[in-house]
Amino acid sequence: MRILPCGDRAVLLDCADAAEARRWHAALREHGATLGATTVLLRGRPADLRSLVGATEPADLTDVVGREVEVPVVYDGPDLDVVARHCGLEPDEVVRRHVASRWTVAFAGFAPGFAYLSGGDPRLEVPRLERPRPRVEAGSVGLAGRFSGVYPRPSPAGWRLIGRTDAPLWDLARDDPALLHPGDLVRFVEVAR
Repeated sequence: MRILPCGDRAVLLDCADAAEARRWHAALREHGATLGATTVLLRGRPADLRSLVGATEPADLTDVVGREVEVPVVYDGPDLDVVARHCGLEPDEVVRRHVASRWTVAFAGFAPGFAYLSGGDPRLEVPRLERPRPRVEAGSVGLAGRFSGVYPRPSPAGWRLIGRTDAPLWDLARDDPALLHPGDLVRFVEVAR
């Protein structure tokens, strides 16, 4: 892991992979650490942060248990058939594998409340769209590469959309606006159209 300067008020831990980043994030969460795909951002005086990192051991993730969050999904997305063809599966099998996967929030980004979920069935890995859609609705459930995710608000979208949910991913009326946090386990549940 490398400690890189990030302006004059932060440092970036550049980790070897996502698992190492999650261990550092878990160890430094109480210090305001922000998790990226393979990085951890810490804000403060760089000299103090370097000392903090030097005095800290990455967490053992077997001791870090996230919440389990259930997300109901209607699997009727515009790309479901395309995903099925790409994966060599029937649409019902795509749904079955998406529901059966043990998804974990790897990191958050792109927009407030958007969580990148890892741990899906490897057969569901699909490329992003060549040209993003100008807008998708909040609650759109998608796949891109090895990740799944749910769009928390209307936005442009480059992911393959396989379904939709009414679960509020980002709600400023809650004490904690984000529904999903790094380390949380996400279980998608198929609901009728």
